[in-house]
Amino acid sequence: MNELPIKLLRPGAQIPRRAHAGDLGYDLYAAAPAVLPPGDWSTVGTGIAIALPMGSAGLVVPRSGLAANDGISVLNAPGLIDAGYRGEVGVILINHGHETFHVSPGDRIAQLLIIPAYTPEFQQAAELPDSADQRNQGGFGSSGTR
Repeated sequence: MNELPIKLLRPGAQIPRRAHAGDLGYDLYAAAPAVLPPGDWSTVGTGIAIALPMGSAGLVVPRSGLAANDGISVLNAPGLIDAGYRGEVGVILINHGHETFHVSPGDRIAQLLIIPAYTPEFQQAAELPDSADQRNQGGFGSSGTR
């Protein structure tokens, strides 16, 4: 997938971009203003619609700078964009910080990761095969506490 069709839905909408050539995440930009008081959330439109190919998914993830500096995150992180969805990409931002946060059009508000997706048919089994690394049911804390 070397090209991805994108439609700009309103004036001022911006095509997602990677800040550096080696980055995996594409910055998503706000297309409308929003005000987020502490503890509140809002869906912020990006003004774009994309056509992901079948067999892929878009994951909307927080920007580390917004989280570290302002306590702003993506409420349903990661947000999922299915390949068949053609509507506006929205980002549900939440303010975990202590100050009201203002979003302006053009602000970088999240990142988009485009990944391959697998959709196997589930088959019920009486037992599962052992895992290749023999971890099996080892879960929380199984690799040590620190």
